[in-house]
Amino acid sequence: MTRRTERLSEEIREEVARIIPTLKDPRVGFVTVTRTEITPDLRTVRVHVGVLGDAAQRARTLQGLSQASGFIRRELGRRLTIRHTPEVVFRYDEGLDATDRVARLLDQVHKGGSEGDEE
Repeated sequence: MTRRTERLSEEIREEVARIIPTLKDPRVGFVTVTRTEITPDLRTVRVHVGVLGDAAQRARTLQGLSQASGFIRRELGRRLTIRHTPEVVFRYDEGLDATDRVARLLDQVHKGGSEGDEE
């Protein structure tokens, strides 16, 4: 990834994070934009998001974001000074599940170790 695409990707991440809270769709819950990946031709950007809630809430939120992608793309076009505004595609960031799982496992190990020390 070139320096230009990295900079543009970061700008898009920041702007999308600002746009999402303004959406009026009730399906879109608490969303965190974790990272963005832009294609080398600058035509498509994949926005990786984290969603607070269970799998059903995640599915509803991703559906709401997908339907709002046209609005988000138009807002990006207004806010960024680029010739072509990329198509926005939302994806759930699977890395968050792995991080959460590791944290829970470490917590279990820590609780298990502290119980053995107290006996």
